[in-house]
Amino acid sequence: MSASRLLAGLVLTLAVLSLTGVACSGGELEPVEGHDAAGPKDKDAGYLELDAGWLEWDGGSGGTDGGHRPDAACVATSAEATLVKKPVDIVFLIDNSASMDDEIEAVQQNINNHFARIIGESGIDYRVIVIGLHGPTTNGSDNLCRICVEAPLSTTTCEPVPGQPGINPPVFFHYSTEVRSHDSVCVALNSFASRDPLYGLAPDGWRGWLRPQAHKHFVELTDDGLNCRTIAGNEDSRINDYDQADKGVLAAESFDSLLLALSPEQFGSASERKYTWHSIINLRAKPAGGAYLPTEPIESETCAGSGIEGPGTGYQALSQLTGGLRFPICERGSYDEVFREIATGVIEGAVVDCEYPIPEAPPGKTIDLTTVVIGYTPGSGGEQQIFSQVTDASRCTAGRFFIADDIIRLCPETCATVQADEAAKVVVLYGCKVELN
Repeated sequence: MSASRLLAGLVLTLAVLSLTGVACSGGELEPVEGHDAAGPKDKDAGYLELDAGWLEWDGGSGGTDGGHRPDAACVATSAEATLVKKPVDIVFLIDNSASMDDEIEAVQQNINNHFARIIGESGIDYRVIVIGLHGPTTNGSDNLCRICVEAPLSTTTCEPVPGQPGINPPVFFHYSTEVRSHDSVCVALNSFASRDPLYGLAPDGWRGWLRPQAHKHFVELTDDGLNCRTIAGNEDSRINDYDQADKGVLAAESFDSLLLALSPEQFGSASERKYTWHSIINLRAKPAGGAYLPTEPIESETCAGSGIEGPGTGYQALSQLTGGLRFPICERGSYDEVFREIATGVIEGAVVDCEYPIPEAPPGKTIDLTTVVIGYTPGSGGEQQIFSQVTDASRCTAGRFFIADDIIRLCPETCATVQADEAAKVVVLYGCKVELN
């Protein structure tokens, strides 16, 4: 039989990972009869020597159940375990060109009630970031249309329009800079790490408002195509969709590569993107109405029918690439439906978080990270499954997790199992190192 170990269990509320009623006492814990160490124990194979059989815990105050000696327990009480969906950061890119006045007014009328309110009522932790000039919508002497976002998202009524945006941390931020007909993606790339030129509200760029753990949703609003230059990645690159479907795909791939290289932490990788692109652009409306789905082809006809403005093939390809939705910009009377549908997509696309901070140890104690295991009980019922710890991501397989930078990280297959089961119960169990007198 293996040597004695000091182990105890703790159930964490995954929403806040809080501890309740924790205390530790000295002594030793003898092995539980009938629980030989079954399971992988070859450290060279990347598995830590763990076995759920040693994690006998009665949830009480340190009795002798399960083979424990009376003074041996590092005792904990339990808390209800809940699964928390990842937060979302939503970035609006607003074209400020002279032809956009009616569209911007429609955005102002719908962004609160038919978008932010719906996401907020879902319980998802959300944040809205607007990139575009702040100010009155009416076309001014500079031939530009601006946007003013009202409360409750912001802190202003926009009557009158204040001198600067009413940012409302942590929910609403506004990076005020000019966005013209063809250059929104380049503005986004170039301003990512640059101070906003007018108000200094984002000294390090709009990247300072993003959260690494959040999935990003971009909402593009323009009546034209894509043709701009960017200096992202210290390279002078041109992105142009030429109003053509095949060139739009190339433009989308170019922007995607630049964005992912700009911050893999924020936007992910080509194999696992952390962003979705939605487009409200100048494409022809569907006969049956509603959004174009990612599986539907790029539409070359414009909704205005004039052919003067482009159909935004690059934006359409980005929506296809990232699983986003596409809507015709000229149907301003239906923006309430458009915003509701995007909000619904944001909610339905939110997934359960698969990363959890290591909790604080009880006073005077240190958590033994090598003892951490995870218990998963399917929402449909059945026996609890134990997820075992591996040393790092390279050792990942199904039913495993690893710890890096004091974060418990489920392996991809393990994460997929939990995310597919919103009624699941997940507990984290660990032991603490006890100093003996």
